[in-house]
Amino acid sequence: MNVVHESPLIDELLPAYRPVLGADYDAYRNHCMRLFNFCSALAAGESKAAEDKIAIAALFHDLGIWTEKSFDYLRPSQLLALSYLEKNFKASWCKEIEAMIGEHHKITRYQANPSWLVEPFRKADWIDVSGGLLRFRLPDDFVSDVLDAYPNAGFHAMLGRLTLARLKTHPLSPLPMMKW
Repeated sequence: MNVVHESPLIDELLPAYRPVLGADYDAYRNHCMRLFNFCSALAAGESKAAEDKIAIAALFHDLGIWTEKSFDYLRPSQLLALSYLEKNFKASWCKEIEAMIGEHHKITRYQANPSWLVEPFRKADWIDVSGGLLRFRLPDDFVSDVLDAYPNAGFHAMLGRLTLARLKTHPLSPLPMMKW
């Protein structure tokens, strides 16, 4: 397995969000590329359409944190993706990508539509959030190579700060994006 160093869709679309991402731009891009690599590897053998779905889900999955300035960001992130899909004549992908984004923090296995890319995307995010401790049978050297190619750049530290801030204002719901 080789690390993918570019995604045409991510590379084309993400710069439009540079103003809202600000200093977090590189950290978020690296996170998107780690997810893209892990999910693509987990869904090995899928089509070009699957590659594009993974890129779109990776690009939009956490953007609501910045666009809405909220840690309750799943729905805003989904709406950004759905708007993009509808404007770009990919409405037939809406349900799957909406589920990929909405379920990417699910703790248990996603089972509703096994042919969709939701489960590989969920696993990809868990690989990243765990810093590679979880690997879901991906080769150790591949996971390490992806993590080396796309450094964290403070992404998870930023999420930690947001979690603590949310805990202060919403002590009974510090992680609203988590699902069983």
